[in-house]
Amino acid sequence: MFLIFKILGIKLGSLLGGKLFQIIGPIFRSKKLIFENIRRALPNISKNELISIYNSMWENYGRVFAEYVFMKKFRNDQLTKNISIEGKEILQEIIIKNQKVIFISGHFSNFELMAMQIEKMGVKVAAIYRPLNNLYLNSIMEKIRKKYICKHQIKKGVGGLKELIKLNKEGFSTALMIDQRVSQGIKSSFFNQEAYTTTIPAQLVKKFGMSVVPIFIERFDEIKFKMTVYKPLSFEENESIENITNKLNRILEKMILKNPNYWIWSHNRWK
Repeated sequence: MFLIFKILGIKLGSLLGGKLFQIIGPIFRSKKLIFENIRRALPNISKNELISIYNSMWENYGRVFAEYVFMKKFRNDQLTKNISIEGKEILQEIIIKNQKVIFISGHFSNFELMAMQIEKMGVKVAAIYRPLNNLYLNSIMEKIRKKYICKHQIKKGVGGLKELIKLNKEGFSTALMIDQRVSQGIKSSFFNQEAYTTTIPAQLVKKFGMSVVPIFIERFDEIKFKMTVYKPLSFEENESIENITNKLNRILEKMILKNPNYWIWSHNRWK
C-alpha cells in the first residue's frame, strides 16, 4: 500500500488512504464504541451528524496512514506550502530564550506534523509516543518517525520517563498527545465523565516548573494543514497534579469540539 501511495502522489494517495480506511476501519474498531464516544462528548448530536463524524474520522485516519509515505517531503520543505503556522512567534521566543516547555495536543488531522514542525523551527524537542501493537508495522513507523518527524522519540513507560528527564536536563522540550487512555494515569474529568489521563505534563510542570504550550492541527482542502500554537500556560507552584491534568483536559475538549470530524474517536477513553 505504501508503494501504491507513493506512485500516486500525495493528493491521490491521501484520497485513496481515506477511502480505504472508510471500508476496512470498521472491521478493526467497534462502530458501537465510536458512536458511544461521540455521544459522550456531543449528547445532543443528530443521527446524520453522528454518521458524518464517524465517516470523516475514518477518512482522516486513512489519509494520515497514506501520508506517512510523504513525511520526507514534508520534512525537506517540498510540501512546505501545505502547512501554515499561526503563532510562529511563540516558537521563536522559546528558541531565543532557550526555554524548556511541554507541547501538548491530541490526535487531530495529521498529528505527526506537530513534532516535525516544532523541530524544524529549531526547538530542541523530544516526542513521547506509544508503540503500535503490530510489531512489524511499528518498526516501520519508528524508522519514519526518527528519521523525518522527530529525532528523539521516547516510548511511553517508566524507561521512557527516565530518558525524558535526562533529555530535559540537557535543555529539551517535550511534545506529547494527551488524549489516549493510559494505565499509569489518573481518573480525570473528560467531557464530564471520568477517564484515565496521562499525568506526564503535570509531573513535568511540578518537577521543573515548565510551561505548557497547547497546539492544534487542522486539516483543510484535503492535504493542507494549519498548526495553531497557543500562548504558554503557567501554573501556580502549589497547583496539584490533579488540577493541572483537569485543566489540560478542558483545553483538549475545546480542540475536539472545534472540529470533531478530525479527532480519532476510536480510543476507549472512558473504559
